[in-house]
Amino acid sequence: MTSNNDARTRLLELIQELAVVRGKVTLSSGKEADYYVDLRRITLHHEAAPLVGSVMLDLLDDAGIEFTNAGGLTMGADPVGTALMHAAGQAGREVDAFVVRKAQKSYGMGRQVEGPDVSGRNVVVLEDTSTTGGSALAAVEGVRKAGGNVVAVAVIVDRDTGSKERIEAEAGVPYLFAFGKDELGL
Repeated sequence: MTSNNDARTRLLELIQELAVVRGKVTLSSGKEADYYVDLRRITLHHEAAPLVGSVMLDLLDDAGIEFTNAGGLTMGADPVGTALMHAAGQAGREVDAFVVRKAQKSYGMGRQVEGPDVSGRNVVVLEDTSTTGGSALAAVEGVRKAGGNVVAVAVIVDRDTGSKERIEAEAGVPYLFAFGKDELGL
């Protein structure tokens, strides 16, 4: 089994190698940047995905965050939640994943939060990366409407563009990240 430090070091290498794309891009927030961190190249990668789960679980454990459910706004958060769920399972812990739809369904059960029920549970909202905090805040709102107790927001990469401050101010929960843009050489 890989040590926490080894997993973090290898994940950082893979992010730098596979996910950092340099050049002008327009982000989902509408802002322009000179680089893009395409974390789906990591969260859906055969070697990197298990490392994501391990690193994010360690991040939350090191911060003393107690939770039973983890997920976020579809689609960026989906593989992060799944990876964390599997890492927890390998450690003998019961953590369920969930997915927050952008809008509540108007058919079927009419749910916005899919997966095992989050009502009354301590929940971590996940995201691969965040620029403005909008996706994470939308997920926080959806989880709270579904009765979940959001205890933290955690992302793989923080772009250092104000998400931390906005999420902590508006959601009133800690914002944690595994890697800052400086660590990626950005």
